Amino acid sequence: MRTELVSEPGLADQPNEDFASVGLPASGRGGSLVVLDGVTPPRTATGCLHSVPWFTARLGGALTELTVSLPDLPLAEALSRAIARTAGAHAETCDLSHPRTPQATVVLARWSSAAVEYLVLSDSALLLEAPDGTLTPVLDDRLSRLPRSALATDAMVDATLRNKEGGFFTAAADPGVAARAVTGTLPREGVRTVAALTDGAARWVEKFGEGDWTECLALVRKQGARALVDRVRELELLDAAGERAFLGRSKTHDDATVVYAEL
Repeated sequence: MRTELVSEPGLADQPNEDFASVGLPASGRGGSLVVLDGVTPPRTATGCLHSVPWFTARLGGALTELTVSLPDLPLAEALSRAIARTAGAHAETCDLSHPRTPQATVVLARWSSAAVEYLVLSDSALLLEAPDGTLTPVLDDRLSRLPRSALATDAMVDATLRNKEGGFFTAAADPGVAARAVTGTLPREGVRTVAALTDGAARWVEKFGEGDWTECLALVRKQGARALVDRVRELELLDAAGERAFLGRSKTHDDATVVYAEL
């Protein structure tokens, strides 16, 4: 098995709000990956004393432990338990009902000798490649399908769309959001490669149009995850004004994480 993990903050002087892990159980017969993209908070109050990296470290740590130690636990249930555990760590000090309480997108994948399970919540991406090279991107596209006019201000998004029916969902403090994730299971023999990307790395496809998902995975396989992140950084600098990027982008640089696993 070959695995590779690269995670880089958008700005060197700012903390990385992403989380990534790969778990390989001692049995040697399977594994799991966890990728979170922490949602950068607004400058206004969030109701929480803690930072986004504090939140993603605890949620990601809980997910890593649960996906490895409880291999028969469905991924949606693992996410629900991890959210509840993380919420319990700061429920007494923070207002977890605030729409901007710390939160994150989620990608989970777990494989055994029999199956590959997956879960995606919000706008990070999971790529599943079959032995014949056919690629299936697993995306939760609810955010991208919303009209840009509905996303005009943070206040509008928080009031009408964030973690609301008809909008989009992230892992915050409500364990019930796990039921909103995109989930599925494939036969183990039908998957040879798994890759997870936060949207900062997925800009190569989604914002700059350098290629499709198949070409993106081929780049990572041949040149490595670092090459993908480096190319994204080059494109961001070349388009600092945001004129080239499709659909625009909210910030010049974003945290970028790639986890790649050949099963």
